[in-house]
Amino acid sequence: MALATSKRFKTVHRYYGQLVLGPPGAGKTTYCTQMSELLKKIGRDVILVNLDPANDMMSYKPDIDIRNLIVLEEVMEQYNLGPNGALLYCMEYLEKNIDWLLNQINGENNTNFIFDLPGQVELYCHHQSLSNIFSQLKHSNMQLCVVHLVDSHHCSDAGKFISALMLSLSAMLKIGLPHINLLTKVDLLKKHMDKLQFGIDFYTEVLDLNYLLDCLDTDKFTNKYKKLNGAFVSIIEDYSLVTFQLVDMYTEKSLITVKSLIDKTNGYVFKADEGRHINSMLACAMGVGDPVDIESHL
Repeated sequence: MALATSKRFKTVHRYYGQLVLGPPGAGKTTYCTQMSELLKKIGRDVILVNLDPANDMMSYKPDIDIRNLIVLEEVMEQYNLGPNGALLYCMEYLEKNIDWLLNQINGENNTNFIFDLPGQVELYCHHQSLSNIFSQLKHSNMQLCVVHLVDSHHCSDAGKFISALMLSLSAMLKIGLPHINLLTKVDLLKKHMDKLQFGIDFYTEVLDLNYLLDCLDTDKFTNKYKKLNGAFVSIIEDYSLVTFQLVDMYTEKSLITVKSLIDKTNGYVFKADEGRHINSMLACAMGVGDPVDIESHL
């Protein structure tokens, strides 16, 4: 006689996260505020996470705040460190105490997490702690994508735009996650279109960058670095990974377009196992394209 057996299965929730990166002043905190409001408006569960220990002027109330674990000003005073050194210490401290963060990662199935991260570029281009933290988040049933913000004023200068391209490419290769690059403050960009040397499509699609080198040739200072700039351009074109999406954070239509790209990039549109196994490079490619119909994916 066969014995009846019962099995208890633990429900495993899957979460979706946006890692919001970018230099200081690019608009990360504003983006986190506006995107969270949009997601809540369409009925999603959203958890805002502040991982910037220097961020004491937030326009939102975080659900999880690193400043409850460690505060930048206190580290500076206790260890006699400057702002950058103290920030590195804070990230290393969070890495060593990652359980503090992981224990707070909970919510309903398909909850959207938005992580507001520090602006110091060395943290995600040279330092290892943030990458290690992201890896731990990936192992907690969270499908992640990077949302990298760049101030659109960089488009007004060829040298600055090449720097922005190198920063974006470096972050993509260092972090190794599906990645979306956003040009912010697009309202100002459109207002000063006459100051751009090329059309907006040139900057968003990252077209033939040799034209940028021609622009640099007219500058006496940058002309002496022609070979170096040429090498940078060659690297960017060889990888063919960097493109930009324009975003106006105060226009709902623009935010919906970005939301749709993110949903494809982190797999939210699939809401199934196959979304988790998408190759990172394929997910990068999927993040750039026609926006998904919002009504079909609520």
